[in-house]
Amino acid sequence: MAVDERDARQAPEAEPKSTGLGLLKGLSVTLKHALRPSITQQYPQEKPDLPPRTRGVIALKEANCTVCYKCSRECPDWCIYIDAHKETHEPASGGKGRSMKVLDRFAIDYALCMYCGICVEVCPFDALFWSPEFEYSEYDIVELTHEKEKLEEWTYAVLPPPMIEDGAEVPPEPSAVAQDTAGPAAAYAAAPSAGPAPAAAPPIATPPPVAAPAAPAAAAPAPVEHAEVTVDQETYDRVLAELLEQGTDRRVAEGRAKRAGMVAARAKAEGGS
Repeated sequence: MAVDERDARQAPEAEPKSTGLGLLKGLSVTLKHALRPSITQQYPQEKPDLPPRTRGVIALKEANCTVCYKCSRECPDWCIYIDAHKETHEPASGGKGRSMKVLDRFAIDYALCMYCGICVEVCPFDALFWSPEFEYSEYDIVELTHEKEKLEEWTYAVLPPPMIEDGAEVPPEPSAVAQDTAGPAAAYAAAPSAGPAPAAAPPIATPPPVAAPAAPAAAAPAPVEHAEVTVDQETYDRVLAELLEQGTDRRVAEGRAKRAGMVAARAKAEGGS
């Protein structure tokens, strides 16, 4: 028993010691990064090359918004403000007038926004996007509530999505997906030799509808006429030249110039009418 205990005590002493190996590895990593030259980007003279999925600021594509209020309901900070009204338009081929919502105000308070991106994810019509724009600081916290005109300008800075990575699975064609989800009727139509299609259930007889007494036709509200205007080319060229001289990115400058041209054209149309 005494011999076994002595052998057990001497066994750890036979292992080789490596006390300074970890220290040498750490010093080598530090030395390698210390000798590497540092590169400083001269901002704002040099703009950063941001990736397409940069989460800078949330932009609005007003033409895609249907005023469904999903973004404002799902926002955990309640920082999205939406105002709208309803308009009734007469159909082109007669019938009942069609009611639609018109967006009056869409604003985001970036003093409350925590950039979670829930509004971008829940939007069913792709009206909200992540824009790489980040230069929107203000001197007053009240001015951080940006309206739809400012949010529309940021959509022109949204970059296209990146290409599919090498080795990624290619999504199926829409025709193949439609054929899979069409049901058994499409399967029997595509393969008639598979056997007869299942018999359809007999239709259920329903009583004829009872005619309701005719009510006096209410006077339909007059449709709101919107004048179709085009971009004022003179204003567009002037604003575009001024923004390019200030060093604004061309894509953003074109968007701002287009908006200024539309505002000028609408002002001329309203003044002429």
